[in-house]
Amino acid sequence: MTATSFPESGSAQPPQDIRISEFGAQKALAMLAQSGKENAGVRVFIKSGGCSGYQYGMAIDDRELEGDTIVIDRGVKLLVDRMSLPLLRGSEVDYVENMMGGGFTVHNPNATSSCGCGHSFRTDGAQSPDGEGSVGCGSR
Repeated sequence: MTATSFPESGSAQPPQDIRISEFGAQKALAMLAQSGKENAGVRVFIKSGGCSGYQYGMAIDDRELEGDTIVIDRGVKLLVDRMSLPLLRGSEVDYVENMMGGGFTVHNPNATSSCGCGHSFRTDGAQSPDGEGSVGCGSR
């Protein structure tokens, strides 16, 4: 496991790590508090799928798995597995509200294109974490 911690002030962190926006942290901390899972964090992962090749996934997780990178930013523990980390390096988790509701999103500098739904993306030549091909938009 690799653990990285950053000051609560939200100061800049190295681009190789994942981070969370201030608003994203507020929403994540509220969800974590309601989860009832002690010492839980937000697991951010990539899986094969979507019309662009990869899909983002997020879950509340109280397990730290072998090979996880753990980043604590703005009081939120972010857990990233070793297969997803290269595709998420430099990304920011954010929470966005719009007329259709709200939800978490990932601003990923590694994505060379993304789907109109915003849930899938493509990179230049990277193999998907599970080795599968892409499927239709919105597939899970």
